[in-house]
Amino acid sequence: MDDLTSGLGEAARLLFGGNTEVWEIIHLSLRVSLIATTIALVLGVPAGAAFALARFPGRSLAVGAVYAGMGLPPIVAGLLVSLLLWRNGPFGATGLLYTPLAMIVAQALIATPIVAGLTLAAVSALDPRYRLQLLALGAGRMQTVWWLLREARLPLIAAVVAGFGAVISEVGAAMMVGGNIKGETRVLTTATVLEVSRGHFETAFALSFVLLGLTYLVTMILTLLQRHYVRVQR
Repeated sequence: MDDLTSGLGEAARLLFGGNTEVWEIIHLSLRVSLIATTIALVLGVPAGAAFALARFPGRSLAVGAVYAGMGLPPIVAGLLVSLLLWRNGPFGATGLLYTPLAMIVAQALIATPIVAGLTLAAVSALDPRYRLQLLALGAGRMQTVWWLLREARLPLIAAVVAGFGAVISEVGAAMMVGGNIKGETRVLTTATVLEVSRGHFETAFALSFVLLGLTYLVTMILTLLQRHYVRVQR
């Protein structure tokens, strides 16, 4: 209990005591996770909608792969990206390993199946008569997909929350492809692990509280957007 209390005090000191390193870590954590979540949306939403609406041989296997990917262990994603970016790997010449960009790629790999799976579930849950009505009114394929996604926008906000929550809190992939380099690739989760290994539990608790507060703030903003859409619908 004393550690928790001390951690709260240390969190306040780190945030408001002029500690620029902590603010740099917070900024990098937000930048990496928000970019990765955006990439996951760009890739995952169309993929999820396509799997929900299209019918093709092997669709069941593809849908199963998407749902299985929602549980992809972050350490596996980190390993895959590391193998691709390692100096002997196919993209080793780019020198991207142990950079924020490598962390974004790994986190996008984690979040994309989550967004795709939730989009698939949201679109599949819509009344099939709505799609038939759009087609009867002369809507093209892209217009139909657009209106179906609009109809499912509330679950899609939940997909954003889930994707962001998955990447902002993961540590394995960030450590593996980022290296936890001070001033370069150190984010809140990897900094917390480092402080625990040093035995600095008060600082580790402080960083954990900052991470929780940051996650809560972003999630609350998305939740307020969701409630706004509900009021507009009514």
